[in-house]
Amino acid sequence: MRLLTVLLAAALLRINFEIWLDESGVRYTAQLRQDLQAQQAVNEQARLRNEQLTAELNDLADGTEMIEEWARQQRSMLRPGEVLVQYTTPPH
Repeated sequence: MRLLTVLLAAALLRINFEIWLDESGVRYTAQLRQDLQAQQAVNEQARLRNEQLTAELNDLADGTEMIEEWARQQRSMLRPGEVLVQYTTPPH
């Protein structure tokens, strides 16, 4: 009877070890879930950036509005006959 108790206790210890400490156990699974959430966040950011780039590409393919906006903002370009007016606040 005593041997049976020792064997059962040893089996329980082994099972608990595998559940909590083994590479396929609870801690490992929790780490995998955390890694998955982090990767999903990165994927979501990439998806949003891809949508933005796709929209910009479609704008460039469909017309000149995007090109004109880029030229005005990034290169301070004007159409012939246009006058650039800038408002500034006086220093205090």
